[in-house]
Amino acid sequence: MGANWLNLGEMLRVNAKKFPAKMCLADSARRHTFAETNARVNRLANAMTALGLVRGDRVACFLENSIEICELYMAAAKTGIIVVPMNFRIDPKTAAYVTDNSDAKMLVVHDEWVPMFDELAADTPKVAHRVVVGKECIGWTNYDAFIQEASDDEPDIRVLPEDIWIQLYTSGTTGVPKGVVRSHESYIAFYLINAADFKFDLQEVCLNVMPLCHVNSTFFTFAVTYMGGSVYIHPARSFRPLEILEVIQRERITFISLIPTHYNLILNAPEEESRKYDVSSIRKLLCSSAPVFKETKLAIMDFFKGVDLYEGYGSTEAGIVTTLMPWEQMTNLGSIGRESSGTDVIRILDEEGNPVPAGQVGEIYSRGPMMFSEYYKMPEKTGSSFRGEYFSAGDMGRMDEEGYYYIVDRKDNMIITGGEHVYPSEVEAVICSHRGVFDAAVIGLPHDKWGEQVTAVVIPKDGVELTPDDIVAHCADNLAAYKKPKDVKIISQDDMPRTGTGKILHRILRERYSD
Repeated sequence: MGANWLNLGEMLRVNAKKFPAKMCLADSARRHTFAETNARVNRLANAMTALGLVRGDRVACFLENSIEICELYMAAAKTGIIVVPMNFRIDPKTAAYVTDNSDAKMLVVHDEWVPMFDELAADTPKVAHRVVVGKECIGWTNYDAFIQEASDDEPDIRVLPEDIWIQLYTSGTTGVPKGVVRSHESYIAFYLINAADFKFDLQEVCLNVMPLCHVNSTFFTFAVTYMGGSVYIHPARSFRPLEILEVIQRERITFISLIPTHYNLILNAPEEESRKYDVSSIRKLLCSSAPVFKETKLAIMDFFKGVDLYEGYGSTEAGIVTTLMPWEQMTNLGSIGRESSGTDVIRILDEEGNPVPAGQVGEIYSRGPMMFSEYYKMPEKTGSSFRGEYFSAGDMGRMDEEGYYYIVDRKDNMIITGGEHVYPSEVEAVICSHRGVFDAAVIGLPHDKWGEQVTAVVIPKDGVELTPDDIVAHCADNLAAYKKPKDVKIISQDDMPRTGTGKILHRILRERYSD
């Protein structure tokens, strides 16, 4: 019989005994110790099983970052119930699709979204139990009342490492979201890997800003609580750079996982204000979920003096695939790192989508960037073990002689203009090097003569007046003529379509400007 590693719910029980008075979860109004958190989680677990929910049943949630969504994850881990977290930014039609597609029997939402789900009741007939976090709502059971009368005894339920814990849905950048199941053992493995790579310990204080419905937060935030560290939860929709810096100073935050857009907001805040805050408690930072330009990395390391900066690349399906370690930042700027912890994850595909033998990878790369394919465990079983399969992440990249990977672009975003290939990320990097640019996206739009026309969508920095001619002139000095934007759209930050994790939706931009 294999090792029976403790899952997140079981580890919470252990930490509640080891560190009963230590802070586990906090937000702007509440602070719960490990003992208090474990008692609340047990009440939630017992309240759910009292409804008749059993191991393998799904509970969907539509929640902002909160203590309650953390408690739901942990209660599910103690009972074998499967959590289906939904991105609170998705539209009603997608929310109904995910709820019904996942066969969720219970729904937990914040009060502001109750009217939306009331309207979707006919489209979500499998939901038998509805719980609301926040104010009282007609037809819904209030979360606090739901757990108040339940027992805080440990649930007497055996949860196996190979049992499914979370069913995540992809961000849907290319269409309908797809359900991805992840087991307890897959998460435990990542917690231990992250603890080693990121040196998480009992003194860790993590600021969670990334959406807790996203794989990034489930990997990193819960890795901290798994190791006995503390987590301060901040709303995902409220990223005000000076407010974030105040939280860092007040709570003595040691670790944050952010996306490039977040870092840009901090770096572009008024310097006379941002430099007032003490950020010396920060020991390490993660940048992930979207490509980061090397100028931004250098600026991050200048603002957070002495910080260990990590960059991660991965996906909902495969988890963390590569990590660029702090000591590699200056020697391998632009890389996303090598494969994490020596795992055999990345495969290179040829033009037909077939895996390339290891000995031929160098020959394939000499012809240009090729597709990445990531490995992950599928839920179907063969005997007593999981069956490994490959899927295409849709990313194009290259690998150098030392095994470091570099993302070139997504295959769907590549532009072919006059027979020449243009990778938007290259053009975006040049545009973003302009001192007046906050962010940019480059897309290909239909053109009668060239097939596609290189078009730039640009967000200026606050208070900066930018014109399309400014961008074209800047690109003329740094790019081949066929790569220069033939048209430039200047938009506000709020008008840039993004996924919940900050990735720019090039597909939406192409649809918006195709006319």
